[in-house]
Amino acid sequence: MSIYVGNLAFTATQDQITEVFAEYGAVSRVSLPTDRETGRPRGFAFVEMESEADEDKAIEALDGAEWMGRDLKVNKARPRESRGGGGGGGGGGGWNSRR
Repeated sequence: MSIYVGNLAFTATQDQITEVFAEYGAVSRVSLPTDRETGRPRGFAFVEMESEADEDKAIEALDGAEWMGRDLKVNKARPRESRGGGGGGGGGGGWNSRR
């Protein structure tokens, strides 16, 4: 499972995030998504820890905590929703020109 970390400062780095979460257990991975067009961080991250108990400790301690001037939002990450392919938009209902 992984942890969602929201409301991150845009200057936060993977190393800094790892350091904060390592206080609660072994961190196996940190993913810091960036914007495709600008390459800048998007303000959230995903953290994977080696045990669920460590994840629970980190969530309990860090959700709502102030870090780098921002109040963190920390919770279990939800499974990614499938982004179904383009859904075709219904028929083009013609305009009835009867007078």
